[in-house]
Amino acid sequence: MNNTDYKIYEFPECESIVISGDIHGDFNLLVNKMCVQYSMENTLLIVAGDCGFGFENRGYYENIVKKNAKRMNDNNNWILFVRGNHDNPAYFNGCTFKHKRFIAIPDYSIVKACGHTLLCIGGAISIDRSYRLNTWEQLQKRCHKSSHDLSRGIYERNYYWPDEKPVFNTELLEKITAEQTIDTVITHTSPSFCELQNKNGLYRWTNNDTQLLVDVQQERETMDSIHHMLKEKQNITHWCYGHFHQSWHNNIDGILFKMLDIMEFYEIK
Repeated sequence: MNNTDYKIYEFPECESIVISGDIHGDFNLLVNKMCVQYSMENTLLIVAGDCGFGFENRGYYENIVKKNAKRMNDNNNWILFVRGNHDNPAYFNGCTFKHKRFIAIPDYSIVKACGHTLLCIGGAISIDRSYRLNTWEQLQKRCHKSSHDLSRGIYERNYYWPDEKPVFNTELLEKITAEQTIDTVITHTSPSFCELQNKNGLYRWTNNDTQLLVDVQQERETMDSIHHMLKEKQNITHWCYGHFHQSWHNNIDGILFKMLDIMEFYEIK
């Protein structure tokens, strides 16, 4: 895709839309919760980032699809995955991980189902990035490999990907807002006026990562810019996100902001 292309995913058979918080690689648990525990049928589920793509080799995720395809087909369910900071962005181009029931979608994708039009934008800053980089480097040393080996493929397993932050694509968002009527936004992190605003959890990571606070502030400012532009051009009613591993909601200026805890489900009605 070029800088002004975006993908549209339509689900005419869908009867309900559910948003999930981070799953951190628990794909089988997610399908079980959806299809068995809650007996969902004809449902579209969107994971709001930190899906867990990239910590295992590519074949691992293909096997997840094979293992769960029958259950998802029998219940006529679909799962879309939005990019988080605990994800390899290479999977989120709309092609690399694309199956009938499971798709990792690009940033700025439009999803249409149940009379709703949703805009999905991923990305965030990993507050544990110094730990993940160090852990990966130690693992590579034990395996007698270089963590900077340029011959590594983009889908080979890793613990951290530097192009993790959210991106404010002004030109693309201008085009989308001119062509679509959006009522719901799904992101991984949130605007700065939403929870979580307490930075106490950040400080223990700053000793080994002096740039962290600045980058996190810029991340939230990026989301503020996206919110401001959408607020001017669209009538948004819902905004769901994960990332902070807590549950919270509040109506702010007519938008219901919903922060989802790990594996928490929330239905868009």
